[in-house]
Amino acid sequence: MAKSKLVIVESPAKAKNIKGYLGDGYEVIASMGHVRDLPAARLSVDIEHNFEPKYAVIKGKEALVEELKSKADKAEYVYLATDPDREGEAISWHLANILDLSLDDKNRVTFNEITKTGVKNGMAHPREIDIDLVNAQQARRILDRLIGYKLSPFVSQKIRRGLSAGRVQSVALRLVVDRENEIRAFKPEEYWTIDAKFTNPPDRKTFGAVLVQDADGNKVGTDKNKIPSKEVSDKMLSDLENAEYVVESVKKGTRKKNPAPPFITSTLQQEASRRLSFQARRTMKAAQELYEGVDVKGLGTVGLITYMRTDSLRISDEARAAGNDFIKNEYGEKYLPSAPRFYKTRGNAQDGHEAIRPSMPNVTPESVKASLTSDQYKIYKLVWERFIASLMASCVQETMKVEIKANGYLLSASGYTIKFDGFTALYEEKTDDSQKKDSESPLPPVAKGDVLKLKSILGNQHFTQPPARYTEASLTKALEENGVGRPSTYVTITSTILSKEYVVREGKQF
Repeated sequence: MAKSKLVIVESPAKAKNIKGYLGDGYEVIASMGHVRDLPAARLSVDIEHNFEPKYAVIKGKEALVEELKSKADKAEYVYLATDPDREGEAISWHLANILDLSLDDKNRVTFNEITKTGVKNGMAHPREIDIDLVNAQQARRILDRLIGYKLSPFVSQKIRRGLSAGRVQSVALRLVVDRENEIRAFKPEEYWTIDAKFTNPPDRKTFGAVLVQDADGNKVGTDKNKIPSKEVSDKMLSDLENAEYVVESVKKGTRKKNPAPPFITSTLQQEASRRLSFQARRTMKAAQELYEGVDVKGLGTVGLITYMRTDSLRISDEARAAGNDFIKNEYGEKYLPSAPRFYKTRGNAQDGHEAIRPSMPNVTPESVKASLTSDQYKIYKLVWERFIASLMASCVQETMKVEIKANGYLLSASGYTIKFDGFTALYEEKTDDSQKKDSESPLPPVAKGDVLKLKSILGNQHFTQPPARYTEASLTKALEENGVGRPSTYVTITSTILSKEYVVREGKQF
């Protein structure tokens, strides 16, 4: 009987789907994640001998390891097809050591997408295990152990049993504490704005304007030049209530609004939180299922998105071409930019794989909705729309700024109209910052010298606001900006500080 080739992946779902693409002659089995780790009962790092880690088979996985050894001994060749990131590379290295595979052999394969093409391409390009990636993972694991093993008992003894400290979780907690201290130390400051409503007599359309300059020519309404009190506001209002309002200037222009790049792990979690109110764990569960493969009517079992733990914004030429074809066919050629869009990845990112994108851009969310769970559909729709929009032409806006003179004071109104919707025909990114939300609206036709009719003018009281408490999404963003954690650990970080009750969730915030 001919020997088969053995392919080892991490999860049973991936094993089943990959086996379907490889067919006869291959056996595909799951390692169920890591098979070796640093034993928890001791430090397991030899500090005196170059911090050498002392690994052991994870408790409860002894039988699985023996099964893997038996199958590897009988196989014609063994391929290590764990996930395409640092953790996956480390798992492959541990498997190679356990199974006595040569590190010089080209037995490492990766699948950025679980499709027939993705699997065939991965199998066609085996390589050696990347020892630099393995060492990067080991360094993080050793640091985690040194910090956690030394500090956790102290925290547990001094504060409460069961608590822990860690290389990443403690930094995350520090960010939350620092933000809370900022909030508690914050002293609100009163300020006022003067807001007016006008109509242009010919068309009677109402529009708003805000006071930007006082009668002495001083700017008002900026962070440095606020109207400080009701008394000052009332004095200005008395000067303005019976004034004549004349259009001083009308400035028109054009501006472009560009699409957001395709998702990486952190931005997917942030956008799913903003749009869907999904916690990070829920988002990643659905994304994992979409990557590993779902049974889609008419397509069979197929991975609908690429690998979901990534900080790279790279898009393959094939995916770009497929996305461009879809845009051209569905929206027309004018919705394609004059030159292809390329997005710059952060300097410390792993650029070996792609951004999160649909594995088949021509497969729309609606066409597979009946085959997906509610969460899978919502995440696929988010990933698909964001990717397609990232390839589309800019939105072109015609801007208009009107300055209005009254009794020496100056008011300003801004607005825009859409000249060409571009990518916004499909998708627009949400924001956490309410002050950045688009409050402009189209202005009626006005010309210099027009006398406007005042409908109302009011002084409005405001108070400066403290920084907002972190949400799961904004904490992930802060961790990323500070170079803390990796795409594979963001969910664990927030889950840990919540489960240990270092922080308490109130609504979306903590």
